[in-house]
Amino acid sequence: MEVHLTPDQQAYIRSAIEAGRLRRAEDAVEEALLLWEERERARVEILAAVDPAERSLAEGEGRGITEQSMRELAERVKEQGRRRLAVERSTGQHNWQ
Repeated sequence: MEVHLTPDQQAYIRSAIEAGRLRRAEDAVEEALLLWEERERARVEILAAVDPAERSLAEGEGRGITEQSMRELAERVKEQGRRRLAVERSTGQHNWQ
């Protein structure tokens, strides 16, 4: 296989070799392929997680999220925390880590 690099890419690789970050030009290609493989694996994992979520939404199991619904959720969480703290203070129990 033959790989054609732009002059800028060639200069970038030369600079990395001169700085000691790479030993040879082939190392740049190997590194690029490793990063590409990692990105593709992450992409596949994300798509695998998204598919069930999209099916769930298509089946009407989803819930719309708005700025207002997020505010309401935050308030409910705060209120639950306040109630738990009040109970812990009144009983002398706490679960602080």
